Amino acid sequence: MNPAPLGLPRLGFGLGLRAPHLAQVLRERPPVDWFEVISENYIGTQGWRHHALLQIAQHYPLVLHGVSLSIGSTDPLSTNYLAQLKHLAHETNAAWISDHLCWTGVAGQTTHDLLPLPLNEETLAHVVQRIRVVQEVLQRPLVIENPSSYARFTADTLPEWTFLAEMANQADCGLLLDVNNVYVSSVNHGFDAVTYLNALPAHRVVQMHLAGHQHCGTHIVDTHDAPVSDPVWQLYRHAVQRFGAVSTLLEWDDKIPTFAQLQAELGKARTLVENLSLDLSPSPPGRGQG
Repeated sequence: MNPAPLGLPRLGFGLGLRAPHLAQVLRERPPVDWFEVISENYIGTQGWRHHALLQIAQHYPLVLHGVSLSIGSTDPLSTNYLAQLKHLAHETNAAWISDHLCWTGVAGQTTHDLLPLPLNEETLAHVVQRIRVVQEVLQRPLVIENPSSYARFTADTLPEWTFLAEMANQADCGLLLDVNNVYVSSVNHGFDAVTYLNALPAHRVVQMHLAGHQHCGTHIVDTHDAPVSDPVWQLYRHAVQRFGAVSTLLEWDDKIPTFAQLQAELGKARTLVENLSLDLSPSPPGRGQG
């Protein structure tokens, strides 16, 4: 068995846990290795949905995936948000917590969007320092996802892959490699996606995302509302050959199909890895920290 990156478990193949499927998952316990949960959907909540989540956590490994950490913002980190996130991770025995390399707001206001950062040494130092603080508060590694992007800054001095590699090594955090996002950004900005993957430190890649997108002719929009495209499957093959069978998750957030259709799409990832003759056996999740 290949060693797990950063000592975190290899969970196998998972799906995003979405509201339309909560009751079915709770009732049927379908054969999925693990689920990823949007943190903000459950932070500070009560009622049936929260109860269902805690019940599901008794039978599946869970990972928390956030959209509000705003690791790149100049606003102070929210101590209230981090405390609630830490509590949710403890409640669900989360294997790890992830969020995005972005900022979501400033001056106390949120845009509810994952906004890009200028990629330079100043931003790198800022993000590294904030990741260190978050990891100290959460008492567990933070896993950061590469975003899809549609614009660049004149202040950019580092390629995104170099920024991510330096960030992960300096902050001692994990990487969530969104293969679809790499492809989307490579088309939008004209860089080579394989060069991007080859530049990332393999021992930092904890998880991978797969998702669908919409090709608009001159650019691609990361919509998470369609099957994974053939170019993304090809890039995923390269990623698996480079990083191994790390935990892989299928995201689908709009025009959500049936659970059976999601399982079938996820099964393509499992088959691809099987055909590469890689070890698919998950490592034990153990108890979460925190």
